[in-house]
Amino acid sequence: MKLAFSTLGVPGLPIPDVLRLATAHGYHGVELRAHPEEPVHPGLGPAERAGVADGFRAAGVEVLGIAGYARVAAPGDDEPVIDEIRALTALARDLGAPHVRVSPGGADGQDPAEADAVAAGRLGTAAEYAADLGVRVLLETHDSHRTGAAATRVLGRVGHRQVGALWDVMQTWLGGEQPQETYAALAPYLGYVRVKDIASAEDTTPLALGAGVLPLSECVEVLSRHGWDGWLCWEYEKRWYDAAEPLTGLLDTGREHLARLLNESA
Repeated sequence: MKLAFSTLGVPGLPIPDVLRLATAHGYHGVELRAHPEEPVHPGLGPAERAGVADGFRAAGVEVLGIAGYARVAAPGDDEPVIDEIRALTALARDLGAPHVRVSPGGADGQDPAEADAVAAGRLGTAAEYAADLGVRVLLETHDSHRTGAAATRVLGRVGHRQVGALWDVMQTWLGGEQPQETYAALAPYLGYVRVKDIASAEDTTPLALGAGVLPLSECVEVLSRHGWDGWLCWEYEKRWYDAAEPLTGLLDTGREHLARLLNESA
C-alpha cells in the first residue's frame, strides 16, 4: 500500500511547501483539499493548473485525489451539484489526479430512499463525464451515509466503474460498523482509505496515528488479508480544530506507525 496525507492537515500551505513535506517525510502522494481558501480549487486557470501538475511531477509525488465538497444526496436541483462535480473532475484531470471525493450530504429528516435515489441519479450522470476524463468519483462514507452498508445502497444503484467509494475509517467506526463489515460492503467499489485517530466518539480532535481509539490495526489487517494494495491517506483535520497539534511534527511518526501496521499484517 502507498501512503499519502491530506492538505486538510496543513490548511492554506503553498504547494511547494506541501511537496517538501511529502518528500522529506516519505509520503508517496497528497490528497488536495479543493476549496477557495486553499492554493488548489476549481477556479484555477490553465497556467496555474499546469504549474501545480509540473511541481508534483518534478517532486516525484502523486496527486492522489481532489477532495471536493459536492453533496450528492442533498435536496434541491440536480444541475448545480452535477456542475460542481464536473468542475472537480476537470481539475483532477488537469492535475493528473485519478480520484475526486464527494460527500453524501443528505439532509436531516430526508427520506433515506429518496436520498439514495437522488445521489445515485447525480452520480450516474457525473460518471459519464468522469469517464471521458479518466477520473473516478468516490463517494465518501460520511454524514447521511456514514457506513459502508449505507454507501453501497447508492453505489449499487449507480453501477458504473467510474463511481466508487472512499472509506473514512473514523466515520464507519462512529456508525458502529466493524472494519471487516465495511470492507465486505465496499470491496467492489473501493478507491482508497482515509485513516486518522481520535480520543473518543465524543472528542474527535485529531491525534497522532496510534494515539487514539480508532481500529487502524484491524483496518490494515483486513485490507492486507484480502490483498488490497491501494492508498492509505492520513486525513488530519487541523482545519477544523485550531488547538490540534500541527501535522508537520507528526508526519514521521505517522508514516512509521502505518509502516509498522503494514509489516505486522503482512
